[in-house]
Amino acid sequence: MSALRITTASAARMLRTNAIPRASVIGPGAQFRAVSSGTPNDSVQSAESARVPEKLAKEDSPMNTPKRNSPDYDVPIDIATSTWTPVPKHIQNGSEEGILPAAVVSGAPMELQARTVRIFLPSKPATQSSNSRVLWRMDWDVLEKGHRWENQLMGWQSSGDYMQGTHLTFRTKEEAIHFAEKQGYEYFVQEPNQRHFTPKAYANNFLYSPGKLKIVRTK
Repeated sequence: MSALRITTASAARMLRTNAIPRASVIGPGAQFRAVSSGTPNDSVQSAESARVPEKLAKEDSPMNTPKRNSPDYDVPIDIATSTWTPVPKHIQNGSEEGILPAAVVSGAPMELQARTVRIFLPSKPATQSSNSRVLWRMDWDVLEKGHRWENQLMGWQSSGDYMQGTHLTFRTKEEAIHFAEKQGYEYFVQEPNQRHFTPKAYANNFLYSPGKLKIVRTK
């Protein structure tokens, strides 16, 4: 019975031991909070204090941040131009009739509307497929000042024009003209040089001629 008796000093010592707060780590930032084994109100307050960092973590989480691929329409337009950049004569603004202005919605640089394109029919290749169908071609003019320089390594001509080596092909001349008008390009059509053959016959060499005979000598 004497072993089961609890003295006043031992009881006070037990209360002091239970009242010592314990430190626990919460969150990745190694923050510490005091958890007391005292009254229930203290445990409720400690639970509420533990929820505050969780709310802050949810607000700062990547799921709540705006998406990077969402367009920002309030960004000012930055058009990189230079002294030698061509100035368009007519800019499509959507008020054109008959043709849908593709330059308004395509997002292409406005400087392209100042370029002059050439619509032409390339010559047929010197092969046995001379009767093959040749497509009409469209290419852009060459910008000289400010866009070409001499390469210091090889001495070749370098260019900063991104449309210099670009060309498009079309089945007919009308399709090429329609595309140029739709994009707002200045264009001109270079008609092909057609060779006209005169039909001849070998028998014409023996026809009667009232004038002098044409004698062809080789020596």
